Amino acid sequence: MMSQIMEIVIAVHIVIGSAFVLVGSYGLIRLPDLMSRLHGPSKATTLGVGGCLIASVLYFTASEGRLSIQEVLITCFLFLTAPVTAHFIAKAYLHTHKDCPKALPLPKGEHNWSTFDKKPS
Repeated sequence: MMSQIMEIVIAVHIVIGSAFVLVGSYGLIRLPDLMSRLHGPSKATTLGVGGCLIASVLYFTASEGRLSIQEVLITCFLFLTAPVTAHFIAKAYLHTHKDCPKALPLPKGEHNWSTFDKKPS
């Protein structure tokens, strides 16, 4: 039987995770363009799903007395793949919208945006 403190901790993780998912979903709907919309789901939703998975790990650890490795693996996979996917989508957007580099701020340093640089000779 779980203690009431553990149930509260699990509930807090679920509520916080759900709040992040809600904010990420709202950002996906309301933000104007793809580059803005990409930020909501890739950051906030990753944290939201991660919070719910942590709650699941805590629940099964407290109720069964063993670490539930499936949720840990899913969390690691999610934290590794979501930023990479967002990066690939952003790169694809930059390559398909040729007017986009004019709208980007100038980078600091001597190099330009690496997506549009020529190969070194």
